[in-house]
Amino acid sequence: MEISVKGKNLDVGDSLRSYVETQLLDDVKKYFDRALHATVIFSREAHLYRADVSVHAGRGMVMQGKGAADEAHAAFDGALGRISKQLRRYKRRLRDHHKGRTPEEPLPALQYVIAAEDEEGEVPEDAQPAIIAEMHAEIDSITVSEAVMRMDLADAPVVMFRNVAHGGLNVVYRRTDGNIGWIDPRGTREG
Repeated sequence: MEISVKGKNLDVGDSLRSYVETQLLDDVKKYFDRALHATVIFSREAHLYRADVSVHAGRGMVMQGKGAADEAHAAFDGALGRISKQLRRYKRRLRDHHKGRTPEEPLPALQYVIAAEDEEGEVPEDAQPAIIAEMHAEIDSITVSEAVMRMDLADAPVVMFRNVAHGGLNVVYRRTDGNIGWIDPRGTREG
């Protein structure tokens, strides 16, 4: 696993860097042998150190954790505790969800980032939105609860997936009131 340790306006010494690499490798390897990469960013907020940890555990799975404390080591330990908890839950859910199920091929898709309004906060009526980025993505065949789990673990506002119950495209999203919304268009069901 590739590990990147950085500091925002803060010097990350060799001692802290080696501590982070050792702890991160130990905790992630408990659950995933082939995690791809991890990024740890330390910063300073008033009198506290802040650690932001992001672990790319596998295809489409990014775990994120944050911690703040008086010392950089303690801030990292808090963030790593959250990551470990997410990894443990994800591994358990994967084990439970995949019993007796054959995996389907993910559906290739494109993901776009579209420019927001202009400086005045308005979008002209005749203007076409400018596409800032175009990225390749995959739409997996998973259950609704697995989609909600992925959305929570990735800290994403929305997840699109193919529902294994009927094969139709579905969306789960985080509502402004904090609850989870689920869009299941009836037109995609067979029969």
